[in-house]
Amino acid sequence: MVESGAKAKPFGKSAALQRTADGRCKWLDRHAPKSMLALRRWADFGTGRYWPGYGGSMARQLILIRHGDDPPDDRVTSFAIEAGFEPVFRKPFRGDALGPPGPDVAGTVIYGGPFSVFDEAAHPFLRNEARWIAACMAAGVPVLGLCQGGQQIARLLGAHVGPPDSGVHEFGYYEVTPTEAAVTEGFLTAPLHVALSHWHQFAVPEGAVRLAASELYPNQAFRHGDRTYALQFHPECTIEGFRRWQGQPWAAYCKPGAQDRAEQDRLMARHDAAQAAWFYGFLARLFRG
Repeated sequence: MVESGAKAKPFGKSAALQRTADGRCKWLDRHAPKSMLALRRWADFGTGRYWPGYGGSMARQLILIRHGDDPPDDRVTSFAIEAGFEPVFRKPFRGDALGPPGPDVAGTVIYGGPFSVFDEAAHPFLRNEARWIAACMAAGVPVLGLCQGGQQIARLLGAHVGPPDSGVHEFGYYEVTPTEAAVTEGFLTAPLHVALSHWHQFAVPEGAVRLAASELYPNQAFRHGDRTYALQFHPECTIEGFRRWQGQPWAAYCKPGAQDRAEQDRLMARHDAAQAAWFYGFLARLFRG
């Protein structure tokens, strides 16, 4: 189980890209804890090459399963680099293979995306991802699912996934409230506004522990065992990332439950730093112990 304890920092710009003359670049999330910034690593995300900072030993890998082609300016990638892991990006929807997790794998994160997790016939790569998730869980590798990734974990564990009868959407920044179990475990000890963009939901699998809820969706997070977590929300999303979503054709404005852009911007400015602080602490506890 992962206990919390991170404190919020003042709001500011979320992510910045710095590049050197030789083409290497780094994403820096200004909300990252100073202890992580001291462990900064370099990477060229265009080629996948990676430079462990300060001449350290070979880093253990975080396998990041992505379902889109957005730039890697999210907080999971920032955490991996800043904390000394090697981020390894895999896109099975583009044909990337997934073998069994080796001893160098410190954890895996399954990102959100546009795919209906129950439609394996249309998207056969989802079966490969399910096998990967199952293999990591069996090997005791920490697993984190975000939005679609959380739904994939729930489906693998036999829980229902799909749109609610209400047809309500969450698109914006919504308050999630911890369950009693979440407070007891230290997963989340107080309500928190988080980024959300979805209109499907997961049920909590048998034997799992429900950890959070929102006003519109009762299941926002669960834990299965001690090392597998599923979140319906997007704490990995930086301000820049959410602003890209706001400009997409699929942005769910005018859908029931969705916030308008002015409300999103107001809540983003008020709550993004606290969301980042909580998430970086959670990632450190999950993947670094």
